[in-house]
Amino acid sequence: MRKMLLVLPALALCGATLSSQSVPAPRSQTPQTPQTTQAPRPGASAPSSSRETLRSGFSVQRLERVDALLQRYVDENRVAGAVALVLRDGQPVYERAVGWADKEANRRMTTDTIFRIASQTKAITSVAVLALMEEGKIGLNDPVSRLIPQYAKTSVAVRGENGAVTTVPARRQITIRDLLTHTAGISYGTQAEIASDYEAKGLGPAAGFGWYTADKSEPVCETMERLASLPFSAQPGERFVYGYNTDILGCVVEKASGVPLDAFLRTRILDPLDMKDTSFFLPAEKRTRLAAVYSSSNGVITRAPDGPRGQGNYVDGPRRSFAGGAGLLSTVRDYSRFLEMIRNGGALNGVRILSPRTVALMTHNQIGTLHSPNGLGFGLGFQTTDRVGANGLDPLGAYGWSGAYGSMYRIDPDARIDILLMIQLLPNSTDLGQRFPTAVHQAFVEEAPAPVRRQPQTQP
Repeated sequence: MRKMLLVLPALALCGATLSSQSVPAPRSQTPQTPQTTQAPRPGASAPSSSRETLRSGFSVQRLERVDALLQRYVDENRVAGAVALVLRDGQPVYERAVGWADKEANRRMTTDTIFRIASQTKAITSVAVLALMEEGKIGLNDPVSRLIPQYAKTSVAVRGENGAVTTVPARRQITIRDLLTHTAGISYGTQAEIASDYEAKGLGPAAGFGWYTADKSEPVCETMERLASLPFSAQPGERFVYGYNTDILGCVVEKASGVPLDAFLRTRILDPLDMKDTSFFLPAEKRTRLAAVYSSSNGVITRAPDGPRGQGNYVDGPRRSFAGGAGLLSTVRDYSRFLEMIRNGGALNGVRILSPRTVALMTHNQIGTLHSPNGLGFGLGFQTTDRVGANGLDPLGAYGWSGAYGSMYRIDPDARIDILLMIQLLPNSTDLGQRFPTAVHQAFVEEAPAPVRRQPQTQP
């Protein structure tokens, strides 16, 4: 018999904030009898079918569609479980844990479950780089070779009309700005014309799906210095190419600060923001809170294998490689604090990480149409929505990104909303990452003033 799964009750919202003093304790108790009934709505009696009940601008009735969406994906075995959070003005409007953290261990999902967040690491590392920029230790237009000499001369693989691949010198040096905007021409080395070269150096196909380094017993700078000897995929500044850019920036942080990346993030970002469950590797006492990874093929999940293409080495690995591009573990609650810092212009609860003007560089398009000709841009760490309709129901001015295990987040700065979803699928063939934000947006019914028009830049 198929087991019916639980949708955890919503948090009580009155007076809830994201300060460390007032965040409600995560609900980890497992009821004796799992149910699929809708979570109670705090302070609300059953509304008339002809009248909406509003919660911070959201229709309570329409938020029930988000419940139904998440539960359906669990019931249809398309995800094992998920944790979702929506904030407005820093207060939780919607929070759910649904399904399983580990089906085989009979461990249910809770709001404090820890997830591998993969490329959601990139925004945090980008903040570290920009903090060093504000201190004058790094310049956006500095060549990377100022800190990592191996990047003084790089090369690019070029496929000719006859299909032959040749290697040519880069026309100029790669800059810090190139890395932050993913316009350095550096991929994950999985393309056919360069894959064998990368694999021979322990990268590309030899690194899980290309981005995985948690199993390496060498510091990340050694890996990134070796990367400099390999041919890249495009000339610097000419194309948006997603790859090891932010991993190189992690090494830049180490060189500029003189401390390992994990220590820099801990002292300068994670501890000040009270992100207690965010780290590159999991402490032994937290291993039972880590969600299992599942593989998604044709929309149905199976448990992923151990190793780089599945569960990873985040608990029992060598704990040497601090990957600034894809290495962190976190919770929805922790990451929401980071997003609130960004949404508030670089500060949270009296703790300032960046200046508002630096945050503006991160959250506004810096590369014109290189990322997309259809209204999506890229700032210094975030994808930006520069046209209504470019990214589903995303409003103009929204920004965010996602992770390889299926997690995603978006910030709507005008409506002061953060949207977060965490799941653990690798590879991920579901469309929940697109359907979830749509379900959230359709529930927001407050009439907003006309947004400030943000004109996309045409020059990097």
